[in-house]
Amino acid sequence: MWGILVAVLSGLLMSVQGVFNTQVTKQTSLWVSSAFVQLTALAVCLGAWACKDRSSFGALFSVRPWYMLLGGVLGALITVTVIHSVDSLGPARSAMLIVIAQLAGAYLIELFGLFGMEKQPLEWRRVMGLAVSIAGIVIFKL
Repeated sequence: MWGILVAVLSGLLMSVQGVFNTQVTKQTSLWVSSAFVQLTALAVCLGAWACKDRSSFGALFSVRPWYMLLGGVLGALITVTVIHSVDSLGPARSAMLIVIAQLAGAYLIELFGLFGMEKQPLEWRRVMGLAVSIAGIVIFKL
């Protein structure tokens, strides 16, 4: 139950963040806004680390495979692409397409066992669920 609540909160926060970042971009620029987002995220993470964690940053040098450390790069790309998406499609359409892309991508990662995840068998009910979600986007767009 806790996982469901956290996932719902994450989705809500992502929607609000996309709108906030798009509005900041309109008043500054894409790169100023994106840099500010990443810098404030760094400040929050360092503050939380100082208060709660205190584990060594040196452990990062032993992470394998090395490309797993590209999460920050992906975060920056996500920020930029969400800003563009919300600006051109609006918050609702943008969120729908982002969620469907996340769902399809996550299922493919599970299906093929990519990036160290456990490989899962193809389940037609999941494929149909994805198809129904795509149909929902078409209906919503009309």
